[in-house]
Amino acid sequence: MFLCGRFRILLLYDIAEAIDLKALREILGSRGEQVKREFPRRTPEYVRSEDPPVVEPVDPLILNAGERLSCSLKYYAYAVAAVQLEAAFECDWASLLSQTSRWIDAPEIESRARELVHERVEHISSAITRSRPVGQWLQETYVVINLEEIRDAENKRPTAAELLSGCGAEIAQLIRGEVTPLAPRMTEETAQGALSYYPSDLVVAGSSAALVYDRAEDALATTQVLEYAKMQLLEFRYYDGLMTRLLSEAYDSLEEKRNVLLSRWSLPRRAQRLNAIRLDVMELTERIDNAIKFVSDIYYAHVYRLAATRMGVPDYRGLVDEKLRAMGRLYEFMVDQFNESRSFVLEFGILILALLDVILLLRGR
Repeated sequence: MFLCGRFRILLLYDIAEAIDLKALREILGSRGEQVKREFPRRTPEYVRSEDPPVVEPVDPLILNAGERLSCSLKYYAYAVAAVQLEAAFECDWASLLSQTSRWIDAPEIESRARELVHERVEHISSAITRSRPVGQWLQETYVVINLEEIRDAENKRPTAAELLSGCGAEIAQLIRGEVTPLAPRMTEETAQGALSYYPSDLVVAGSSAALVYDRAEDALATTQVLEYAKMQLLEFRYYDGLMTRLLSEAYDSLEEKRNVLLSRWSLPRRAQRLNAIRLDVMELTERIDNAIKFVSDIYYAHVYRLAATRMGVPDYRGLVDEKLRAMGRLYEFMVDQFNESRSFVLEFGILILALLDVILLLRGR
């Protein structure tokens, strides 16, 4: 079977707190432009990016083996920098499985992409808020295999159903980066997560890679949705880690000082800081949720939900929500502790004044 298409390798980095896209476009000038709306399949006009990322073309990436990968760089307002590399292929299934496994686990590509982002971040630093050291960047990688042409022995292009039934085992290996055949159960599970709009196209998403059997122009829209889901995962991972640290520090601090009455007078300040961070995270997560308006039964909404589920986005979103609730309960507890201490001090003061009155009264007699 003859296979023709291209790999799109996505490497996403959480580099800072935020990026001012307006200031960024001024820095990049003609090199930077907003990503255009690319949802072609009878998608309403209101399905759009609320704050479209800015894309910057960069020089091709040339690997040590001499391979030349076309390259572009996107900047999201949430301070995610996304590198997209492209490499064409014309091969059979065995070769495609081998190549995919290599691209999913390619240390050279990751290190080179990180160097590229670091270089560009220094160039656009004035548009970045609270950039993080390179060693602290969170990172996600995703590989999209866009199959544009498939020809069987009779030179016929198979439908999506025919491709799933005839090559389901290979597709399951493909999106997991495996060159060794998988168990039948894994193949069945992969087929359950497949989507088609027409009989001639297919999307199969996994946690590390996705197969998109479609025309190049339509595959670009699907890739944009997959990138968006991966960007969400990256951001929710960051907020989950941030709130885990904050909660741990807050619990440790309360444990150390819970029996010291005077220490409770610092609780309002710490509680206010904790609540301010909680509100900031709530606002940012809402912006991430609303970055693209997916509603109803729009095809790309189905693609997004499938990909997000396979990547684990709802799981991390649930962790973030739970920690937000925990921070809310902790804030209320800290305020209650302060109020109790203040009431105790006031009551104690009233008691002292009452005793003084009694003493003065007795001495007056």
